[in-house]
Order: sequence, then structure tokens, then C-alpha cells
Amino acid sequence: MTYNLTGKTALVTGGARGIGAAIVERFAAEGVKTAFTYVSNKDAADSLAARLGDNVIAIRADAADPYMTAGAVDETVKAFGRIDILVHNAGVFRTGPITEADFHWFRQQVAINVDGVYAGTHAAITHIPEGGRIIVISSVNAKRMPFEGFAAYGATKAAVTALVKGWARDLGSRGILVNAVQPGPVDTDLNPADGPFFEPVSALTALKRYGKPAEVANLTAFLASDEASYITGAAIDVDGGMAL
Repeated sequence: MTYNLTGKTALVTGGARGIGAAIVERFAAEGVKTAFTYVSNKDAADSLAARLGDNVIAIRADAADPYMTAGAVDETVKAFGRIDILVHNAGVFRTGPITEADFHWFRQQVAINVDGVYAGTHAAITHIPEGGRIIVISSVNAKRMPFEGFAAYGATKAAVTALVKGWARDLGSRGILVNAVQPGPVDTDLNPADGPFFEPVSALTALKRYGKPAEVANLTAFLASDEASYITGAAIDVDGGMAL
């Protein structure tokens, strides 16, 4: 299924690989002019942008740095004139029990997973027109802790899901829709389906498998479209039934 997104513009954070790259690819296929950020994998970012054409650009920006985030917003607006769709995908996944993980370790996750989302939205909101979209890639771990050591990561995802609900209220009068997508286990290079965690993690899902990045991108494209015009403040699971 395709959506009428031709002519729209987007900024996707953390778009060089995994779920982010799938979202960038889906937007490009829908005719969206898309900028995406990356931190260190320049070769992958440049390769993705080159493969998808002139309407896709890569911008180096660390989500943990609010000044770089604001700079990515400025570069996107300079290239495309506005930001119709803002997708917060950049994030870090680290696990460890409170007995082993110190405060600095916790703050590193908060800086990227929470502060980056807030700083990016704050920088972009004046460039998002009426009827725009803000989509945050959160996690099913915002509400479910399947294993020990997930507290810090889950807390950051619960925080951004809460921001989504609050921003939906704040921006509703402007017709800007704000939603969260909450993936479960997805087959990426950071958590591959052929890795050591597949058996215990997939067993928690109803479908007994990992999701594909494209399956998360499909929902993201839907939320960016006019088909989702009465959906805001929602946190939608894409988890194969993990949270049942």
C-alpha cells in the first residue's frame, strides 16, 4: 500500500541503518524529500543517500548534542524549505542492572533517547506547518520489562511516550499530529535474528519471530499520511504480540 506523500519533506534522526534506514527508504519511495542524520557511519549514510537520489540528504549530527540537532534542523530547512514530518529514531539500547550500571551510564541513555527528542522537537517546531507530523520511535519496553537489566532503557522510552502524549495536547490546535511507534524485537545489525537473543526474545512474541525494519517503516508512513488524520497522542505497538 502506498500513501499520497509526494511533495512532503521529512527529517529522520538516526537514519543510516536499521529501522531508521527503512523509514528513509519508505519515505523516498513515497516521494518525500528526506534528510536523515547519522553520527559515525558516514560510508553507510552516504551510500544510502546516493542510492535513493537527489531528494535524500545525509547530515552528520549527534542526537545527544542539542546544538548539532538544531544544526540538522537548519540544514533540512535550508534544503527543503520546511519540515512536514519529523521522525525521532536515533537512540541507544543498553542493558544492565542497577547494581552494575552507574549514573553516568544512565545519563548517556537519557541524553540520546530523551534529551535528543526534546531538543529536536523544540528546534523543529517553528518549521513544522499546520497539519504536520511528529513521530517518535519508542519501544514496547516503555511498558513491559521482559528481562532484568531493562530498567534504564525502558524508562527513557516511557519518558518519550509521555512527551508524545503531552505534545499531542500542546500542538493539537495547530493540527500537528504527534504519535509514538513502539517496536518489539526487530531484526537489525544491533539485534540480529541470527544472534544469541533470538530464541528467548522471539518466544515472548505471539508470532514467534523478530519483526523486519520495513514493518516499522510501514506504520511510520501510515502515521505520516492523511489516512491517519484522526490519530494523535497514540502509542502503537509493532511487536508481534510481545505486549499481550
